[in-house]
Amino acid sequence: MSTEIFLVAVCILAVIALMDIIVGVSNDAVNFLNSSIGSRVASRATIMAIASLGILAGVTFSSGMMEVARKGIFHPQFFTMPEMLTIFLAVMIADIILLDLFNTYGLPTSTTVSIVFELLGAAVAVSVLKIVQAGDGLATIVSYINTAKAITIIMGILLSVAISFVCGAVVQFLTRLLFTFDYQQRINRYGSLWGGMALSMITYFILVKGAKGASFMSKQDVAWIKTNWFLILVVIFVISAIILQIMQMMKFNILKPIVLIGTFALAMAFAANDLVNFIGVPLAGFHSYTAAMASGDPLNATMGMLSQKVQSETLILLGAGALMVVTLLLSKKARSVTETSLQLSQQDEGNERFESTTLSRAIVRLVLHIFDTVRAVVPSGVRSWVNNRLDPQNAPVVEVAGGRPSFDLLRASVNLMVASGVVSYATSNKLPLSTTYVTFMVAMGSSFADRAWGRESAVYRVTGVLTVVGGWFMTAVIAFTSAAIFATIIFYLQAVGVLLLIVFAAALIWNAHRKHKVMAADAEKEEIFNLKSIEDPYSSVETTFEHMSFMLKEIRESLDTVLGALFIQNFDRIGGERRKISKMQQWTNIISANVFKSMRLLDQKDLAVSNMYPQTIRRLQKLSDGYRDIVLRAYTHVGNHHEGLLPVQVEELERIRKAQSEILLAVEDTFTNRKTAELDQLVEKNRQLIALADELNDSQVVRIKDNSSKTRLSILYYGIIGNAKMLSKQSIELLEIFEQSFGGVERRKERR
Repeated sequence: MSTEIFLVAVCILAVIALMDIIVGVSNDAVNFLNSSIGSRVASRATIMAIASLGILAGVTFSSGMMEVARKGIFHPQFFTMPEMLTIFLAVMIADIILLDLFNTYGLPTSTTVSIVFELLGAAVAVSVLKIVQAGDGLATIVSYINTAKAITIIMGILLSVAISFVCGAVVQFLTRLLFTFDYQQRINRYGSLWGGMALSMITYFILVKGAKGASFMSKQDVAWIKTNWFLILVVIFVISAIILQIMQMMKFNILKPIVLIGTFALAMAFAANDLVNFIGVPLAGFHSYTAAMASGDPLNATMGMLSQKVQSETLILLGAGALMVVTLLLSKKARSVTETSLQLSQQDEGNERFESTTLSRAIVRLVLHIFDTVRAVVPSGVRSWVNNRLDPQNAPVVEVAGGRPSFDLLRASVNLMVASGVVSYATSNKLPLSTTYVTFMVAMGSSFADRAWGRESAVYRVTGVLTVVGGWFMTAVIAFTSAAIFATIIFYLQAVGVLLLIVFAAALIWNAHRKHKVMAADAEKEEIFNLKSIEDPYSSVETTFEHMSFMLKEIRESLDTVLGALFIQNFDRIGGERRKISKMQQWTNIISANVFKSMRLLDQKDLAVSNMYPQTIRRLQKLSDGYRDIVLRAYTHVGNHHEGLLPVQVEELERIRKAQSEILLAVEDTFTNRKTAELDQLVEKNRQLIALADELNDSQVVRIKDNSSKTRLSILYYGIIGNAKMLSKQSIELLEIFEQSFGGVERRKERR
């Protein structure tokens, strides 16, 4: 076999490495952006600039980590260069597919776990194939594989989840007891001491994580840092406390530099440790190729030289760091992954992405039972004192550029301090903890302690956490399996197998890209449901009008699509609209919640309109119910392959659809433009719709009697007409309610 084909394989590895950096950074960005973006400590441009500097600093510290890809999982002396390239190609192709899948659905995972188990899966597959060809027993596989590494990673997952969550919850609980939610005055008293402790943890974290792989640090320097860690912490604490006290005297918010420095630290640690996940394997492939070519027998020489320490190329590291920075600034999927973490940790109630499950409900029920037991033994005075200091209602309303923060700066600094402390301790003691798992679970623990998981949101947040944690374990399973399968394909099909897998990966990534665009478009639609202001009742009322209009527009357009598809028996098109049912119900709940927020604001301004709100909520719910009923009836009828509507029924229902659509459009237009409603005309149109429905019902009776319309057709026909009448009535009544209640508010606003 010509050796030129293996040079092509190395080039393919290099190209895939560039793609892997893009998909990897998109997922891992949540590790260091969550706290700063969630607290809105600075503008997004400033946050990205600091994170970018952390990445560029971190890549220069990553040389010591590159050896993991060469000898951390398997023993290279038992493999030849073609076998090594088979393993490495399978790993990289599997990695970009896996990470892009998680990015598409906005789920954070560990790039370390993925690359380790891909290396393990591909190495096991190739080892088994070699053993079978040689006629040896499978027991000899232990000579090829470093099984202890896989066990270490699995234990790391378990340790990360439990330790990080508990540490985040305990430290946040104690911190909130000390400072409360209205922490500004208490920060001025002893915030410099607390900040000094936080900065000492974060700075020590930089030293521990950076020194381990920095080329300019000798072994003696690293050993001195580990030996004198307590002295280092004390010195950093004293210096930091003094600087922060001076900043406080200058009326500067000391939490901001803590959060920004912590962001830099985690970004640096990410680049220093996780860069190997993206370029370590391609570099190992390049080293395999060069060593084989220098051996004189490139196809049969074993790769024992990979066990030796190889100096990393600084220019390659800096180039990879630059690509990581560009990806961080431009990746839309990175924002999706970050958004998942922020939604699960936001302080206020909001749009919950995950649904409740039996397991999440059981966990919440267990926790509530434990809390009830604790309350029974804790004195009432202590309970009252704790509740008062941990009451989120005492938090001042904060509005910054870009919107309201998901949580405050105090919690953001706790997240960074605890994550830095846990990872530093683990690194110093060689404990297997993942940065991804630590940062995510610390954030979940601190949000739990901050009572962000209230009765209204707990089951949804728990489901989200379980989904992410379950995804971590699935990462290991999918990574191992896919890499093993890909390695087997390449082992037998060689160049053809590589080509087929590249085409397969490209198709999956392209499909995921299209799906993510759709998901992103849906997410942008839901942005409209954010109240523009939580202080101005007039602005809240205006926004509620926009919400109503948007929802009516979606219902009208979806129903037009469903009925059109029903008339021609297009099941796929109806199925597409059926997937919108849960989204429409979710929108109804969000609008209802916003209505109650507006009600509280209006009542605070002595605007007595609260008696209209229950009717508003009922109308909204009936609109959603009517829409759902029509869609499900059409979906079930066509999906069960029942007989299609008669031509005359299609013609009659088209008249109903047109009349209903005109009414919904008129109400929608009134809400959008906030103009005076032409109620008399709409009421007349509704009367005409009812008269038409009665006329068509009589016609349907005739068809039932002469048996031209079967039972299921009749049920579907009457169901559509009945729901059309209900939708028309509810939309007009909703318009009447807003005209009577909020119309007065609009007029008072005009007179201000």
